[in-house]
Amino acid sequence: MKKIAAFVLSLSLALGLAAAPAPAAEAGDITLDVIICQYGPNTNDWFLGTGMNGTNFVDKFEAENPGIKLNLDVVSWNDVYTEVDTRIANHNAPDILNIDVFANYANEGLLLPVSDYCPEELFADYFPSFIDQSVIDDTVWAVPDLASARALFYNVDIFEEVGVEVPTTWAELRDVSQAIVDYYEGEVYPWGIDMTTDEGQAAFAYYTWGNGGGFVDENGEWAVNSPENAEAIQFALDLVADGYTNPNPATQTRYDLQDMFAAGKLAMVIAPNQLPTYVADKGGEINMATANIPANEGKASSSVGVMDRVMAFRDDEAPDQAARNEAIGKFLTFFYNPENYVGWVSMEGFLPAVNSAVEALVEADPSFEAWLDVLGGCQFYPTAKAEWDQVKQGVIKAEQSALAGGDIQAELDALQAEITK
Repeated sequence: MKKIAAFVLSLSLALGLAAAPAPAAEAGDITLDVIICQYGPNTNDWFLGTGMNGTNFVDKFEAENPGIKLNLDVVSWNDVYTEVDTRIANHNAPDILNIDVFANYANEGLLLPVSDYCPEELFADYFPSFIDQSVIDDTVWAVPDLASARALFYNVDIFEEVGVEVPTTWAELRDVSQAIVDYYEGEVYPWGIDMTTDEGQAAFAYYTWGNGGGFVDENGEWAVNSPENAEAIQFALDLVADGYTNPNPATQTRYDLQDMFAAGKLAMVIAPNQLPTYVADKGGEINMATANIPANEGKASSSVGVMDRVMAFRDDEAPDQAARNEAIGKFLTFFYNPENYVGWVSMEGFLPAVNSAVEALVEADPSFEAWLDVLGGCQFYPTAKAEWDQVKQGVIKAEQSALAGGDIQAELDALQAEITK
């Protein structure tokens, strides 16, 4: 992954060819107000400074798209929600917004359907599972900006020393964990579990999706107390009880687990794709590799996907709606062009949301192909449902109660009754 990061940064510089200075605005130009969230120290420079090999996104876009001007602001995540709400209240919503949430804006009638402005060729380039996360009433209201996905990371040296293969099923996971416990006599934890208030909902997803369950059923209705879910969480609880995991899943967060992994004290951890950078920043030198998260026998592995979005707001006062929508489409086409987009997602170690960018990365470094499988199998939290926050907190509470000796089926039954009453 370090090689990938180095490559994509150099590729972004090589492909971010210097653009001629953008011409000044003229009468008849279309100006798009754009808000981009600040993902890290490089975001502002890439969009507005000199981070694209001496130029920036705005200048390069305007030089290649005469007649369209960008009034682009980079806003911190701490401020963006207030900023957007204020602009909406002042009847000055942005034309294009990069943010994580979308449902409230869509339900209030503030957004344009994606079909109004996104070119068909570009729309077909998005991962379908990503697009599905921005659908309400059969209408797509946003497109994915970038993604983070979870995968199983394992310590290659530990596996080679113990003489075991990477587990693909739950039964294999138990066998491998026992072998690691026997070999290291408790000095290395085989498996990491985070059931804290920080990310307990992710643990619920890993195990229930890997057993054919999940938060909702095939009709999109809440089904947190399904037998598959109870069986899955009980499996995780048994791993804890049998000494195959970190000792305190109710208090040890993903970051604690990643620290253990970086120190060589944890053999396997489910973590985001940024883990190699995290380990390097901690001074670790772990020989690591990625694999699919183990699933129950006969069930499919699934990763948790996290993504942010790009959406377009309605402007019923625009003098030429068709021209405005076309301009928004040109913005998206330019943004997702691999020559630009690969550099954008790689700056902070994210994953792309379009096939064309993945193909560019795989062509340059075949080891990136492992993430193609992860991206294709991503599932997402049902964040568009109004009860999501309640469900998120509820499954964490159920897990923690079960860790303390409670019955997981009873805990999930109570939560199901609460959210569907």
